[in-house]
Amino acid sequence: MDFGTIIDAAFSAALGPEAIVFALAAIGLNIHFGYTGLLNFGQAGFMAVGAYGLAVSVVTFGLPFWLGITIALIAPIGLALLLGIPTLRLRADYLAIVTIAAAEILRLIFGSAEMVDTFGGSNGLSGFAQPYQDLNPFSSGLDLGFVSFSRSVLWSTVVGWALVLLCVLITWLLMRSPWGRVLRSIREDEDAVRSLGKNVFAYKMQALILGGVFGGIAGLYLALKQASVVPSDYSTNITFFAYTALLLGGAARVWGPVIGAMIFWFLMSGISAILGQLTNGPDPLLPTWVLTSTEVSLVRFVLVGIGLMLLMVFRPQGIFGDRREIAIDAR
Repeated sequence: MDFGTIIDAAFSAALGPEAIVFALAAIGLNIHFGYTGLLNFGQAGFMAVGAYGLAVSVVTFGLPFWLGITIALIAPIGLALLLGIPTLRLRADYLAIVTIAAAEILRLIFGSAEMVDTFGGSNGLSGFAQPYQDLNPFSSGLDLGFVSFSRSVLWSTVVGWALVLLCVLITWLLMRSPWGRVLRSIREDEDAVRSLGKNVFAYKMQALILGGVFGGIAGLYLALKQASVVPSDYSTNITFFAYTALLLGGAARVWGPVIGAMIFWFLMSGISAILGQLTNGPDPLLPTWVLTSTEVSLVRFVLVGIGLMLLMVFRPQGIFGDRREIAIDAR
């Protein structure tokens, strides 16, 4: 077994664009769920409007690239207002239902044949990322032995971690402010906060917008990284992968979503590489009646899922979480 290949695959995923996308999305969910107690099951929808905001602006309407970036950051705000105004005064489960439904509706609209001239249909849109690629200052890739990136991936990795650090800094500053303390209070008992004269609806809306913008940045980054947008990239499972990263690292912790995303992709890629080597070749180490190479991509989800179940049973607050901070009890 080639352990060098396994280590390279695991660390490249944990430190590369895959982890960055879910770290950004999970930071947004941390604002929603971890700090405010909002159940947003449609983070993929915020990612989609951010990505398509840029792609449609540049490709379909011919607008300048930087104006498209601005539109991509404004689009999640509009979606948050559209979803939050009718639901945030109701119980938390209404927001969960509306957000997951909205994310699926957006995905179907972006991939519909009727809107192919605008959104590109199931094939998506491309040809908008050249200005981003032209900014790449690196002349070659990076190979440190335990991690390797091509030239384009290295550029995306540097940009991505800069965005993650910026979002983490914003979250840290806001959660240490009086505004952040009000959000924590709303999570614990919004009736008590309301009795003190605070506008709970306004705070919830602000939190929904901020977390949605972080999700839009995740979608925008994904679009720039792969130089295309495809509706299938923003399916519902993306939201739940981001929740997995959040719960794994620890909700209501500034660095929890980031560490969780890194661990999640380290395990996913590492397990995939190990099982791939055990099942590939003319004389595989594992017999085909136990596992075939075509089943590896599914088995890795099963193993990671079992690990997450055990984590929720024995440490429901996540690896770095605090049970006093948030009550998540799987027992």
